Amino acid sequence: MIDSPCIKVCVIDPASGLCTGCLRSLDEIAAWSGLSPETRRRIMADLPARRPRLG
Repeated sequence: MIDSPCIKVCVIDPASGLCTGCLRSLDEIAAWSGLSPETRRRIMADLPARRPRLG
């Protein structure tokens, strides 16, 4: 099982809609426990590229 990228800094950036801690969207955070391992891996791989989107 893939771990969550959550680092317990749960603040949603209003401009991007991403969590400033884990860089996931609210929809991704809410669905995380039910996502397939493949989907989790895809999201985890995409997270570093999201940082520039933070306001």
